[in-house]
Parts: sequence; structure tokens; C-alpha cells
Amino acid sequence: MSSDWLPLQHHYERCLAQAGATPLGVDWPNARDLEERFDVQLQVVRAVPAGASPPSLLDLGCGPGLLMDYLAATGRADDVDYQGIDISSAMIDLARQRWPDKSFQTRDILSDPLPAQSVDVVLMNGVLTERQDIPRERMIVMAEALLSAAFRAARHGIVFNAMSRHVDWEREDLFHWGFDEVAAFLNRDLTRHIAIRADYGLYEFTAFAWRHVQRQNNGAGTEWWKR
Repeated sequence: MSSDWLPLQHHYERCLAQAGATPLGVDWPNARDLEERFDVQLQVVRAVPAGASPPSLLDLGCGPGLLMDYLAATGRADDVDYQGIDISSAMIDLARQRWPDKSFQTRDILSDPLPAQSVDVVLMNGVLTERQDIPRERMIVMAEALLSAAFRAARHGIVFNAMSRHVDWEREDLFHWGFDEVAAFLNRDLTRHIAIRADYGLYEFTAFAWRHVQRQNNGAGTEWWKR
């Protein structure tokens, strides 16, 4: 694993040691906001065509597996074929204890890439919201590399969140990434099929990057404009 990520790994492991498998244990202040984040990000599954099998979802930076708790609490545990990856063995050890029937592994997908298009969608919650003492410009390089690796592994799309720059002030320990910066990177290096949501009441945004165009068929037919 690149030593660049060690400040974040150590930070989150300290949170876990203090608060366990709770929102505070992954440095989120409360369960209600984390629920909203999960609900918004799970919309990435809509990009997967309906089929006989549930879509495969990779929870990248899964921590102790709180997304599985949310899926179970909302009756959606069987709606996806879940797997979790984290660079922290402490996080993965706890996730395996809590969800022994699910697949969890300690892995750095930059040094040990996943096979191309090996999962349907990749979800990254909280992976790119903090930077601690990592310089912002360095964090951008790291984020772009991680998103590129995640997108290569996804058949249909990825979703991630970062802190907004449209705030009263920017915290030095958080990763504030501009909408234009994110859109420019995604269009240049990954895909032009993107969406950014900042409408769910938090000082952050969620970005979706899809491999294919996303269109809705509203049933109006091909000549809806005729009178």
C-alpha cells in the first residue's frame, strides 16, 4: 500500500478503537446523516440492467461493514451481491466478525488491482471526504488514481462522495473538492456520463460516473410531440 494513505488509515483506526462499529467509529457524527448518504449512493445500482441475479456491489473502503447493517435494516440485504474491501486489516477483521457470511478482504486496489469490469458497481462512502494532514493537491492526485482503479473494475458505474467547496469555510482536515474539478477529471479520464448531487442537506456532494448513458423511458412513444 502506498504510504500516502497511511494518515487516513491510522485516523480511521483510531476512530474505530474509540467508538467501535458505529457511525462515530468511521468518523461520521450521527446515524441519520450516514443513512442519507447510503440511500443516495445506493442509487448507483439503478444503472445495472434487471436480471436473474442481484447486481454485484463492491463497498470500497467498507470499514466495519456498516453498509451491510443499513441494507439489512431496510430489507435490502438480498438486493445486491455484496463484497467489501478496505486497506485496514482492523476494519476487515471486525467486518468479518459482524457479517461472517459476506465477502471481505484487505486489499489496496492500486497496488493489487481488481480484474477489469469484475463487479457491477463500486460504492465509496467516506473514502474521499477527509485528508487529515495530506496536502490538498496531493489528495487530488490520490483520489483520481483511486477512482480510475475503481472505474476500471466496474461494469456499470461508480459512486463516491467528497466535501463541497460551496461552504462558509473549508476545514483543513477535510477534502473539499470542487464540482468543476471533479467533472473535468471524470470527463477527461473516465466517462462523460456523470451526475452530481448536492441536494440532500449535507456539506458534501455525491458523484456518479456511469460507463453507459443513463436514459429514462417514460412510455411516451417515439412521436409524443405530434398533436
